[in-house]
Amino acid sequence: MPIQRYSRIAMILHWLIAVLITLNVALIWSVDLIPEDNIRFVIDAHKSFGITVLGLVLMRLLWRAANKPPDLPETYPPAERAAAHGAHLALYVLMIGLPLSGWMHDSAWKAAGEIPMYLFGLFQWPRIGWIMSVEPAFKERLHDIFGGIHVWLSYALYALVGLHIAAALKHQFWDGHPELQRMLPGGDAPAPSPLSPAQRPPA
Repeated sequence: MPIQRYSRIAMILHWLIAVLITLNVALIWSVDLIPEDNIRFVIDAHKSFGITVLGLVLMRLLWRAANKPPDLPETYPPAERAAAHGAHLALYVLMIGLPLSGWMHDSAWKAAGEIPMYLFGLFQWPRIGWIMSVEPAFKERLHDIFGGIHVWLSYALYALVGLHIAAALKHQFWDGHPELQRMLPGGDAPAPSPLSPAQRPPA
């Protein structure tokens, strides 16, 4: 049976977003290892990657609205289909909420009015005006709130991405569904064979 693949544009956006999120996580987790003189460069790159991810996710949603993605295989049990749809919805919420909360956190930075934000050093990126215009003490409070939200959303994203990868691998190698091929270019290769009961680890 031919594999129902995502469109080429959907694949490109999916993998671009995945790579940028991975790089951004690596950047922020490496801050403690970076010499003090280079920390500003790393933080600015983190902001630039985040804004880029936000733009790509919005493009991905627009493309998805105009181009229906392939249906899930009919062999998926109803509970797994519901879980897959719920996980995808949660991923989109997090991929928008995480960079948006970071942008709001940066806009509430006390030095935001004096130190402009540049996207990859190429052009100035605006802060969120209403946040910058609030009273300084309240702005400091907002800075802490948005920073906390940003951190907790990042943990939620780590967990959900881990589940997303685990589910894809389970469907690919345990159930024998061509799950990975749906998001990869290529011909209609046969689906992998599911593990036999003898090959499966004990429950």
